[in-house]
Amino acid sequence: MALRAAYDVFLSFRGEDVRQNFISHLYDALCQKGINTYIDKHLERGKEISPGLLKAIGESRISIIVLSENYASSTWCLDELTKILECKEKKQQIVIPVFYKVDPSIVRNQKENYGEALANYTDKLNDDTKVDSWKSALKELANLSGFHLKKDGNESEFILRIIQLVDSKIINQTYFEVANHPIGVVSRVQHVYSRLSIGKNDIVRMVGIFGVGGIGKTTITKAVYNRISSKFESSCFLKNIRETSKSEYGLVQLQETLLSNILGASWVHDIGYIDRGINVIKNRLRSKRVLLILDDVDEWGQLKALAGNRDWFGLGSRIIITTRDRNLLSTNEVDATYEVEELNNDEALKLFSLCASEREKPLDHKYLELSKRIIRYAGGLPLALEVLGLDLRGRSIHEWESALKEYKRIPHKKIHKILRMSYDDLRESEKNIFLDIACFFK
Repeated sequence: MALRAAYDVFLSFRGEDVRQNFISHLYDALCQKGINTYIDKHLERGKEISPGLLKAIGESRISIIVLSENYASSTWCLDELTKILECKEKKQQIVIPVFYKVDPSIVRNQKENYGEALANYTDKLNDDTKVDSWKSALKELANLSGFHLKKDGNESEFILRIIQLVDSKIINQTYFEVANHPIGVVSRVQHVYSRLSIGKNDIVRMVGIFGVGGIGKTTITKAVYNRISSKFESSCFLKNIRETSKSEYGLVQLQETLLSNILGASWVHDIGYIDRGINVIKNRLRSKRVLLILDDVDEWGQLKALAGNRDWFGLGSRIIITTRDRNLLSTNEVDATYEVEELNNDEALKLFSLCASEREKPLDHKYLELSKRIIRYAGGLPLALEVLGLDLRGRSIHEWESALKEYKRIPHKKIHKILRMSYDDLRESEKNIFLDIACFFK
């Protein structure tokens, strides 16, 4: 599940240690930068985290956890930490530890004040499971990349560095609207995810997704992007590569978009021509762990210009390619492929019904029988089901019957256009198979 954010940043801290100085300055700096930040302004806290605070944690893109000298002395802070790491795991929330005049090794190994506080909980709470979960959370947090302010450090410069990182994370964190009715998307996303080997950061991996037009390749890829993009230093989703490449300088524009998205403000140059773009991508991105989506590729030259080799990108990078032509993926550079399955009958009926009536299944028997006939014509293609459902929305049984006859005679123009492009891309030996699938072409 990807994160939908009400706040850019959630601040977690031990108020008695840092509220009146460091946190006050950090909060002001975040607000001045236009970063929507949640801070708990209640000085008195109860024994348990309030539902409102739990909601704020869950609805934040980024959590900044300020680990001060007495952070572990607060069970409230430790419960916040546990919830934040849960959001990191389930919602891909970005977590940034800030070690405020505390050495990370003290937190990691639970020494000094941290060790004493946890030992006291073991004696007083009689709940080893909870204490162990706090210990595990602190260790996990201490192993994340973050910031360390030493006792003689410059706080102003330190805060500026935090702001710069947070700002870059927000700018690079794009969230895509996947679909109004994402029926069948979750299971197909999981198929792609299983091929990506997320977490193996000693390799660069390329995965190809293929299928006919309208099958949902881009929809699935957007959902994958939402799920995993926060795990990378930078990310880029290059969409409509087929169409963009048709213009004279289309590939150069795509190369410039790739560099701009990954490098941010540090990229202000013009490439000029494709070969120069290839050299720049190889030289500038080879040390960066990136997520790159190449959507709707139809020629080998496009891959060669944008992601010609794994060694163009830093270890841990993932490149996902979507195409209608499976032959483009038969290269040594592509590690795994996934053919998007058509929707099964239950999925197709649910999607069509939601588009046609906002119900998962027609209540009227006549509408149900007509719906089943219509989804047979759509061939399990989500685009076809959506277009036909919206076209029939609010219409009578007689109008549905008339429309069905018309679809058999003349396919809906939007569906026809998408499928026609897929058909034209196929070799002669494959076109008959395609016509069997897309039977409403006839």
